[in-house]
Amino acid sequence: MEFSFLGVPPIVMFNNLIGTLFGIAYFYQMVYILISLVRGNVVLPKAKVQHRYAYFIAAHNEEAVIANLVESILTQNYPRELIDCFVVADACTDNTAECARKAGAIVYERNDLARKGKSWVMDYGFDRILNEYGDIYEAFFVMDADNVLSPDYTSIMNDAFDAGYLVCTSYRNSKNYDSSWISAGSALWYIREARFLNNVRMMNGTSCAISGSGWLVSSKIVKGMHGWDFHTLTEDIQFSTFCSVHNIQIGYAPAEFFDEQPVTFKASWVQRMRWTKGFYQIFFSYGTNLVKAIAKGRFAAYDMLMTIAPGILLTLLSAFVNLSYLVIGSLSHGFIATASELQMAVGSLVMLIIGAYATFFFMGLLTTIVERKHIHARKSRIISNLFTFPIFMLSYVPIGVAAFFKKVEWVPTKHDIAVKFDEVVSAGEK
Repeated sequence: MEFSFLGVPPIVMFNNLIGTLFGIAYFYQMVYILISLVRGNVVLPKAKVQHRYAYFIAAHNEEAVIANLVESILTQNYPRELIDCFVVADACTDNTAECARKAGAIVYERNDLARKGKSWVMDYGFDRILNEYGDIYEAFFVMDADNVLSPDYTSIMNDAFDAGYLVCTSYRNSKNYDSSWISAGSALWYIREARFLNNVRMMNGTSCAISGSGWLVSSKIVKGMHGWDFHTLTEDIQFSTFCSVHNIQIGYAPAEFFDEQPVTFKASWVQRMRWTKGFYQIFFSYGTNLVKAIAKGRFAAYDMLMTIAPGILLTLLSAFVNLSYLVIGSLSHGFIATASELQMAVGSLVMLIIGAYATFFFMGLLTTIVERKHIHARKSRIISNLFTFPIFMLSYVPIGVAAFFKKVEWVPTKHDIAVKFDEVVSAGEK
């Protein structure tokens, strides 16, 4: 029995539809690329006031890297009296607290094994800082223990804060691009996000998105919560979505910092599994609110909806339908699908994969060319990453499927690459 329409099996039509929906949903990001190529980087007006900030770091067993971050914060090209650095050593079994204190940080030690995760540490730390220091800080920087800042980081972020942004993100780079094809792939994605997404969002007056660390939040927002109220597996995207729904514009400043990317596929899998599960949580919690915000004409809400969906959900649907069709069709002995129809279905699926690979290859190539000065790695790694970057991105497909069914919990990521700013920027020169 044939179910084809004009000689085209329904599964091929389905795959073509999925490809079309992807194109429609993310076409605006191609427009973003064109805008970025034409207009370059955002230029912020110089701040009229140097504001006072508290840097906040949640750290679990980070003795190898914490001192370098604290040092890079306290030696900024910014008045030292306007910067304080707070470290919450969370359930540590090493010398994180001692290393942070020696480097000059104000250290709190927390041992709450019931409430694990960065968001709970932020809730504890912000609340304690507000209680002990009152209103002296105008905003908080949120960093991760593995980060290292460029010397002018605070000054550039101050330009954005002084311009009136209550939340602001920055340029996320990697201190170990050269470690493996996994670290290179992850690093390139964040560089692309900074240049071709947040940079353009800022120039067009729409809202950006924070990601992990390297962002600033006004003390007014923190005081309103008297801590931190976002506790999904991806509290950063949850907060970004909250801002989109409530029309809080997140700004972007080209202030560069460096973090450590996972080196092995296993470590990257665990990390991205948590992120993907968090995206599901946010979509099912905020999806309706985002749609309502879109109906009010807020493009930032549409942009955020495209960040958390439909990419993952369309991928899940496509994987399920194609696998079901191929298995059931093969077992039906020609009743559901003939051998030729199955071949066409496989061919259609292969073309989708090839198309996705080509798209990610183009993204990687363009980002590498435009942002070459920010990539500190050997030329051999930079070139090879052009071909492995699409594979890294396509690995999100099985991750998306697994995360939908698997119970995922927060797991700390081990950091052990201890380098300073000068060492990062000189990497690859030899």
